[in-house]
Amino acid sequence: MPMNKNREKFLIGRNELIDLPDLKLKNLSAKVDTGAYTSAIHCHKIKLVKVGSKEVLKFNVLDPTHPSYEKRTFSFTKFKTGRIKNSSGSSEKRYMVEIGIMIYGNIIKTEFSLTDRSTMKFPILLGRKFIQNGFIVDVNKTNLSDKFKKTEK
Repeated sequence: MPMNKNREKFLIGRNELIDLPDLKLKNLSAKVDTGAYTSAIHCHKIKLVKVGSKEVLKFNVLDPTHPSYEKRTFSFTKFKTGRIKNSSGSSEKRYMVEIGIMIYGNIIKTEFSLTDRSTMKFPILLGRKFIQNGFIVDVNKTNLSDKFKKTEK
């Protein structure tokens, strides 16, 4: 579903600084990848635990070396699993959760697969399922939405 009713397209660069208000995280570097279908977020300590009769997915976001890292464990009762092709082209089973992304003053609920991106430059990858929510990508630019945040203050 497009993020705005008048179908205005927003220009984003090859990477963007985004906020994840659901996780209380701000200014995270995200790579915009038109070749990836789903979005991904770097997580570790991913585990499924039983709490009463419910299964709860628990994980930590970012690496302890990341400036925004907090030793918080996030818990989701709404999640699913899916087969995702990784960066080397192999298919792997991953947990997926829906997390809101704040960009251009709008919050867009986006499905993220949870994976180890510790060897990648960006902890977050934004795929086509996110991009189709009203964005055009200019690969010659970076952090276009961050400029919007600064003018809004």
